[in-house]
Amino acid sequence: MIVEGGRRAPGVLALAAPALVVLAAEPLYLLVDTAVVGNLGTVALGGLAVGGGLLAWAAALLNFLAYGTTARAARRAGAGDRAGAVAEGVQATWLALALGALVLALFQAAAGPLTRLLAGGAGPVAEAGETWLRVASLGAPLLLVALAGNGWLRGVQELHRPVRYVLAGSAVSLVLCPVLVYPAGLGLVGSAVANVAGQAVSAALFVRALLHEGVPWRPRVGALRAQLVIGRDLLLRAAVLQVAFLVATGVAARVGAAALGAHQIAVQLFFFLALVLDAYAIAAQTLVGQALGAGRPADARATARRVTLWGLGTGVLVAAGLLALRPVVPPLFTDDPAVVAQAGVAWWFLAAIQPAAGVVFALDGVLMGAGDVAWLRTVTVGAALGGFLPLSLLAVPLGWGLAGVWTGLTLFVVLRLVAVLARVAGDRWLQAPGTVTA
Repeated sequence: MIVEGGRRAPGVLALAAPALVVLAAEPLYLLVDTAVVGNLGTVALGGLAVGGGLLAWAAALLNFLAYGTTARAARRAGAGDRAGAVAEGVQATWLALALGALVLALFQAAAGPLTRLLAGGAGPVAEAGETWLRVASLGAPLLLVALAGNGWLRGVQELHRPVRYVLAGSAVSLVLCPVLVYPAGLGLVGSAVANVAGQAVSAALFVRALLHEGVPWRPRVGALRAQLVIGRDLLLRAAVLQVAFLVATGVAARVGAAALGAHQIAVQLFFFLALVLDAYAIAAQTLVGQALGAGRPADARATARRVTLWGLGTGVLVAAGLLALRPVVPPLFTDDPAVVAQAGVAWWFLAAIQPAAGVVFALDGVLMGAGDVAWLRTVTVGAALGGFLPLSLLAVPLGWGLAGVWTGLTLFVVLRLVAVLARVAGDRWLQAPGTVTA
């Protein structure tokens, strides 16, 4: 561990473990929500998938409120300016409220067209999705406030409070969801109301934490503009990642129904396993940001080495587990022999890319903590346009099938791996544009 001001700073695992709990809370709640709504019937379940998918997409694109704020707050905290680190959280909270209001307005105005587009046309599923989205989107500002709160608390190395706040909100939603859906008779709307209630609890706890710090709450245009610059780069990066997986799904659909089903199983497992690996990225953001804020580039480089080893080691273990469980897991999702057979094709790729993904996710966190987000954006766009998209789009006309799709996804990860390793091996990331607000 690095020694900071006479005390031992927390290590990678000490920061990554609580971050993993926060990352896993929402997906686990969504599984319960899906199980509750699933008993209402196919239409309600489809409506939840459509409406929930749109809201999750918006949250994923605006996740820079957490990642960007972590880097900025960590810099200030590393320089010994806790008040400045908390002030970054205040400005991020104002930004979250403004962007949340825009998301809310968008979904209230366009919920119908968006759900019909995603559902493949008008019908009961689109109508159910529209109803759910109109209610659930009321929580969009609250959801984004929680992201901002996670960001500044991670930056000051307080990762246990976000765990409590997020779990408190999830607990409220878990209790309310079945009660509102069934005994209260609200049906699908009850699920949306439970979502908003849980988000309100989490957001209130994060805001209370800011108020207890006693920093000024006045919005500062310069700070908001600086956060938007980082947000722009992270937003574009997130959008490219989203598009890459959407294109992969679209290509798999054109291969055939069995290939699409198998792809869905493999890609959802990839997303779930990414939670574990992404926890190292969050730890890296905090440690690197604080090291550079304190003027300790050698410690930042040491952190990069440690999280690389953690990411690689975890990726190898995950890959071994996937290979060992290959005969067992796909049949848990489907009893269709054709889908199980296609899942076997994707499975080898899913396992093979885990070690590379572990390193990529960890070093993404290192570079975010250093404020090197413009470079990350460029690399992600380049890997998508120069490798993944051409290869994946050729899968159908050349008859490569699902193997072609996953070869494209593998190349996407490998190109990013080569790029981030080369970047961290040099020194330019240590002199990335400062993230400290004047």
